[in-house]
Amino acid sequence: MANPSTTQDEYIARYGPHVSDTPVSGWTADMVPDELVKTHCCFCGMQCGIQLAVKDNKVVGFEPWEEFPFNEGRLCPKGVKRYMQTHHPDRLTDPLIRTENGFRKATWDEALSLVVSRIKDIQARKGNNAFAMMSGVSLSNEKSYLVGKFARLALRTANLDYNGRFCMVSAGGGNKKAFGIDRTANSWEDIPKAKVIFLSGTNVSECFPTLTHYIWQARDNGAQLIVVDPRVTPIARTAEYHLAVRPGTDSALNQALLHELVRNDWIDHKFVTENCKGWEELKESVRECTPEWAGAICGVEPALIRRVAEVWGTAPTSFLMHARGIEQHTKGVENVLGLINLVLATGRIGREGCGYGTITGQGNGQGGREHGHKCDQLPGNRDIENPEHRAHICKVWGITDDELPHKGKTAVEIFEAIHEGEIAGLINICCNPLVSHPDTNYVREAVGKMEFFCVIDFFMSETARYADVILPGSLHEEEEGTSTTAEARVVRIRAAVTPPANARTDTEILLEIARRLDAEDKFTYADNRAIFEELRAASKGGTADYAGITWERIEKEMGVFWPCPEIGHPGTRRLFENGRSYHPDGKFHLHPTPYRPSFEVPDAEYPLYYTTGRSVYHYLSGTQTRRIKFLVEKCPGPVCEMHPMLAEKLGFKERQIVTLETRRGSITVPLRVTEGIRPDTVFVPYHWAERLAANQLTVRALDPISKMPEFKVAACRVRAANKEEADRLRAEWKTLIQEAS
Repeated sequence: MANPSTTQDEYIARYGPHVSDTPVSGWTADMVPDELVKTHCCFCGMQCGIQLAVKDNKVVGFEPWEEFPFNEGRLCPKGVKRYMQTHHPDRLTDPLIRTENGFRKATWDEALSLVVSRIKDIQARKGNNAFAMMSGVSLSNEKSYLVGKFARLALRTANLDYNGRFCMVSAGGGNKKAFGIDRTANSWEDIPKAKVIFLSGTNVSECFPTLTHYIWQARDNGAQLIVVDPRVTPIARTAEYHLAVRPGTDSALNQALLHELVRNDWIDHKFVTENCKGWEELKESVRECTPEWAGAICGVEPALIRRVAEVWGTAPTSFLMHARGIEQHTKGVENVLGLINLVLATGRIGREGCGYGTITGQGNGQGGREHGHKCDQLPGNRDIENPEHRAHICKVWGITDDELPHKGKTAVEIFEAIHEGEIAGLINICCNPLVSHPDTNYVREAVGKMEFFCVIDFFMSETARYADVILPGSLHEEEEGTSTTAEARVVRIRAAVTPPANARTDTEILLEIARRLDAEDKFTYADNRAIFEELRAASKGGTADYAGITWERIEKEMGVFWPCPEIGHPGTRRLFENGRSYHPDGKFHLHPTPYRPSFEVPDAEYPLYYTTGRSVYHYLSGTQTRRIKFLVEKCPGPVCEMHPMLAEKLGFKERQIVTLETRRGSITVPLRVTEGIRPDTVFVPYHWAERLAANQLTVRALDPISKMPEFKVAACRVRAANKEEADRLRAEWKTLIQEAS
């Protein structure tokens, strides 16, 4: 129950039914749950439906929620074990204050008083923007909205950003440029109806396993599968066509594919003429971009490029999806636009079986990037520098334009400003930049330079270890709210249990800090539902319009697709069915994407491509999954994938311990020799911290539009680890396994 004093009948009357009628089976007599709470997984953008089994205010297991329409009870290895984190012994349950001898427990009043006094002191001396805030998009929609408002009206700072800056911003930037709106164009129901599935830079089978069901349905219906990825991922092994491009060369491939579409007249001229803007310029931009030209850049056979262009160009229906593999680049937005050009040139948008989707990586990566905890954004996916957009939010919040800060610094820029002394204090919630930020050694230096650092979290993350004050917050299943899935379906998150011991909900913590910062009059919410009601009003008229969505509708319909501008509107499962974009002119905007090299490419000193990604057994920075024994036993730590040809050339063998080096740092890991990667490329997953952090090696270079760091390309070299490095690695792996036991 959200409120322990609320009876179940009162709860149902207010929030709607949530206790499952599904019989509980397989439980021992002493562990039969008191209830099954219908909610959603806390991992990835699929937000799979799940039923958490609760007994005595503890989550003791789960049952499939087969009625939920997306996953129909299916779960990935992380989803199956996600319940094990709720009552983990590592849970933070008391505020902690740093001393010379480490952390000590404190009362809430003492900890909050210290936080507020340091905020006021720093801002009095250095200005409001000297205090910043970082947050994460695993927060619910309500908390994402609250963070944006809290930073701007309680902290009164422009310097607010979120870890989606490392995830979805290039996709969002490209979508807005082409479509005027930032969301996947179709629900996943259209995937099985497509005759060609095109996956670019997305390891679907490991990162979004439950989505593969829709791809298998399409294959059963006769669809052909195209995969673009430097690695032979599990999904690539099943594809008719796998284009193993060099990291950072996707835009050249996309241009060559469009060149072939034009050359063979596989263009929907009627759609392009009537519905698109910029076709002539785009067509001219790829005139010389032949498969031979692209093949030399990408390391792909020209004949394969031609064949893939033909398969795509002659298909009656198609669905194209991409993820971080093409987006985490200094040209991520251009990569996204290059793929959208292929969709629009063939007119396959806005109708059944013809779709385009950006696959959201984080739990609420879709909703979290819509409602205001980005430095450049206001609720409803509004532009913080647009006068009309500002006026609408000022009216909802009851403030003047002068009281609303303007655009601040992005995530990487915040830590650069800390280095420069421009930012002296930071609140960090639901974010672990000591793992997820590029060039993590640089970030470690930054947090050490701050005058004051506060972390709100439920585990002692690697970032929290550097804090001056840690405030124990809440897990996904400990607060009521909503989340928005990767297909833009707004779903309900249920409070299955209350935070343990002396921990508090994230919402309670932020509201209390706001009160102590003399902003209580702007934060008079009775509960999270009241925050959602204000979110509805704030989003009304924006592209991400939730005005017609209520918690009751979400319950009844098992999710509502936005935009949903008014009560009675059915929601929007498929965008663009009227042939119009969300740009003022109603046109789809085509953009040339001339190829340019990555910020850092291999050379004589660092001759290999270094790239990073995920493992099926872990989620983001690993703060949660590295504490679950089953997942750690399956994948204790990072390994380096290397092709046998490269291993032979360097004299390495399977399981040998090697050290990878770039211009920023080094990492020592075991070697996995596999034919599933290009011979000029090495791969390391990024879910670990400190000396095992893959992001020690990545660059801070940014996409000029999205400010996305270039995680996917760095110049690297590999050598055999020395004895000290190898011994240290063995000890670190042993510790990882012991800590999860």
